[in-house]
Amino acid sequence: MSHPTRAWSTRPETSADVTAIHAINSAAFERPAEADLVDALRADTSAWIDGLSFVTEAEDGTLVGYALFTRCHVDGHPALALAPCSVLPEFQGTGAGSAAIRAGLEAARALGENLVLVLGHADFYPRFGFTPASGFGVRAPFEVPDEAMMALSLDPSRATPRGTIRYPDAFGV
Repeated sequence: MSHPTRAWSTRPETSADVTAIHAINSAAFERPAEADLVDALRADTSAWIDGLSFVTEAEDGTLVGYALFTRCHVDGHPALALAPCSVLPEFQGTGAGSAAIRAGLEAARALGENLVLVLGHADFYPRFGFTPASGFGVRAPFEVPDEAMMALSLDPSRATPRGTIRYPDAFGV
């Protein structure tokens, strides 16, 4: 089922959204691993940042998309990891995921965050300004194709750390 791209409503998650967020991630990835990861990150006070877990709502209020930004570190300096980003299968390709990502990036910028990292599709994330993390001197703690490990500076006037990413324990890496 194809939907035209539309203007989506986004907002930070509330406690009432937890079950729907779990369902979105389980459906989008066709397995529970990412949904369980979000639950584990939510329980990790060193990783979770209130206000950086975004949902996308359909006109009827149904949650259809999701993007999460959590604390990670690069050479001991704070950064953000964007993971996961998910959309219910019947709404994929409609801009629902992009809307959640854009809202999360704006909220992160407003909080004074700078470096955002994502491991993902090289044909999707550059639309938000992500470029290979290697250009920032940042590398994943595991083998990954250069074009898949990406970074974005929310304030290019500020320096960004260089080194290896340390993800929250919930990522298992």
